[in-house]
Amino acid sequence: MEKEDLQLSIIIAVYERQDELTELLSSLTKQTDKSFEIIIVDDGSKNKLDAVCAKFEIQLDLHYYYKTNSGPGKSRNYGMEKANGNYFIFLDSDTIIPATYIESVKKELTTNFVDAFGGPDDADDSFTDLQKAITFSMTSFLTTGGIRGGKKQIGKFQPRSFNMGISRKAYEKTGGFADLRVGEDPDLSLRLWENGFETRLFQDSKVIHKRRTSLKKFAKQVYQFGVARPILNQRHPNYIKPTFWFPSLFFVGTLVAFLFLLLSFILPKHRFILQIPFVLWLIYMFLIFIFSTIRFKSAVVGLLSIQTTLIQFFNYGYGFLESQFRLNILKQNPKKVFPSHYHID
Repeated sequence: MEKEDLQLSIIIAVYERQDELTELLSSLTKQTDKSFEIIIVDDGSKNKLDAVCAKFEIQLDLHYYYKTNSGPGKSRNYGMEKANGNYFIFLDSDTIIPATYIESVKKELTTNFVDAFGGPDDADDSFTDLQKAITFSMTSFLTTGGIRGGKKQIGKFQPRSFNMGISRKAYEKTGGFADLRVGEDPDLSLRLWENGFETRLFQDSKVIHKRRTSLKKFAKQVYQFGVARPILNQRHPNYIKPTFWFPSLFFVGTLVAFLFLLLSFILPKHRFILQIPFVLWLIYMFLIFIFSTIRFKSAVVGLLSIQTTLIQFFNYGYGFLESQFRLNILKQNPKKVFPSHYHID
């Protein structure tokens, strides 16, 4: 696609989060390429966000819409229906956009067009130690394989909705986001592939992502991600991978390692063999500490990264096993046992 033919519409579906939206819009005013429109879809906020948007109407081509709450997927679809562009970019309200973001997206699309893309995310120096630790756990090659952090993809890249774009053509053929509240972005990626569209990682189109601000919120989020994976597997059985089991295997393996450690004191003759799983577990935790400490130049972040990685694997792994058992062993209806994972009709 020629650069002059490319018309970008940024879709931001948001519920409350006035301060975050202000930061995001402020960062968009600083873009080196300002030829884009912004569609704000207020998803039923009790404190409407029109006043926040009004502050930026002179600086940005901004359009504000208010609707009843239905969740981010349907709100993004609503935004695409209202947009004028031929290519849509989705950003979450808890992101800050570097000044060259739009410029880099346009360069990628005009050099080697693709109907859907995703970009990496990272932490900012100003973020708290906990936010940096969560970022490490969600982006490191030691934890997620680096696919969320921008590593060159092994296989196809599945964009995430905090930094994602699709063409109008792809939207019209797939219908956009489906009825899922959690896992709606990988679901869209899989349906794009099933409809013959390609996806690609835009390495240089990075956003700063605040993620969760507490361990409790982070634990709940990754548990929901774990529950969502078997739901996605049912919808898209051709894309099931053995790697989806890794967090659950780590969860079970950790329990086994500590059990063997206790048994090693009861069975001293087998102490060496019984303690091997625990030693391997310690080595892995040490690597988490070292790599996180080096990345963020902070031993505190390194220690916190051990905690956030354990929370990530344990909660995702438990959620995955629970969902797997209910859906594939008990044959329960996912909409009935996990209703919070679906949009309100």
